[in-house]
Amino acid sequence: MKNLGLFCLLLASVAIQSCKKSEIPKDVETTKVEIEKPVSAACYKALYENDTIDLKINTLKTGKITGNMVMKIDGMPEKTGEIAGEFHGDTLFVDYSFIQGTNTKTTFKNPMAMLKKGNELILGSGKIETYLGRSYFAKGTPIDFDRVKYKFTTVDCVEK
Repeated sequence: MKNLGLFCLLLASVAIQSCKKSEIPKDVETTKVEIEKPVSAACYKALYENDTIDLKINTLKTGKITGNMVMKIDGMPEKTGEIAGEFHGDTLFVDYSFIQGTNTKTTFKNPMAMLKKGNELILGSGKIETYLGRSYFAKGTPIDFDRVKYKFTTVDCVEK
C-alpha cells in the first residue's frame, strides 16, 4: 500500500510538472512563418451540359500548386474548396478539399488528376481507393483522359 501511495505521488508530480507553461527565453528569436506568394496564377472554366466548374491555379516558387475550385453540378449541391498538389510531367495531381452546399461542418477531400494539353486541362477519371480515411488513385490502374466530361479552357481571372 505504501508503494502504491508513493507511485501515485510521483505520477501526480510528473503530471503537474508537465502542465507548467514553457516560456521561450528572451534571447531566442522567434521565426515567423510566411505564407508563400504565388509566382503565377491561371484561371480555367469547364462547361458540360448544365455543369460549370471554375478553377484558379496558383503556381508557387517551389513548383507546388494551390488554388480554388467551385463545382456547380446540375442536381447536386455546390462544392466549394481548395486544391493543393503538383505536376508530375504534364499531369497535375491535386487533393480537392471542399464543403458541399450549406453543410459547413463536414469537409470532404478527393484526389484529382488533370492532363495539361496546350492551354487546356482535362479532368481525368480513374479508380479511387480509400485506406484509413485517405482517398487516392489506385496504383496500377490508368487514369482515363479520353472519355471525359470536363475540359478546362483558360479564362481571365476575376477577383471576387
